[in-house]
This record gives sequence, structure tokens and C-alpha cells, in this order.
Amino acid sequence: MSEEKLKSATHLAEKERQETKEPSLYKVVLINDDYTTMEFVVHVLETIFHKSAAEATQIMLQVHKKGAGVCGVYTREIAETKVAVVHELATQKSFPLRCRMEKE
Repeated sequence: MSEEKLKSATHLAEKERQETKEPSLYKVVLINDDYTTMEFVVHVLETIFHKSAAEATQIMLQVHKKGAGVCGVYTREIAETKVAVVHELATQKSFPLRCRMEKE
């Protein structure tokens, strides 16, 4: 292989490597309010975010005491879906629970 073809092949390989980036990650954050019960927040954390009872309780207490708590870190599409499911479940149960996603 000539030196020029080798440089071209190397450049192509480097370009392909640069184009395949890891997807951005987003934190899903629950926001505290004065009406949603602690039990419901724990339920949300266990069912939607698949947290253990102990971990769900710990996150719920952080939300309660600090005003917000991270439920998990996901790709954009998964984070968007989790936020939508939390809002839908909260609305069904007549709770004003909110959550948001933040780029990590």
C-alpha cells in the first residue's frame, strides 16, 4: 500500500471513530411538593425507577428534606419516557408530583 493510501485509510478510520460518540446522559430529578405523600413517592421510585425499598426511601427523604432528588441517569429518550410516566401516574392519583430531566 502506498504511503498516500495508508494516510487516507488512517484518516478514514480516525474520522469513523470520532463520529461514534456516546449518547448524552440525563438525570431524572423528582421535585418536592406539599401534597404528594411520601408513600406515593416511594411507590414511584420502586415501580418506575426499579429502586429497592431502602433506596427508594432514601431518595424520597432527600426529595423531602432538600427539595429534589435524583432518581437515575439515563439516555435522553429513556429519561423523557420516565418523566412522562411519573407525570401520568401522579395525575391519575391526583398528586401534583413533578420531575424534570437535567443534562449530566
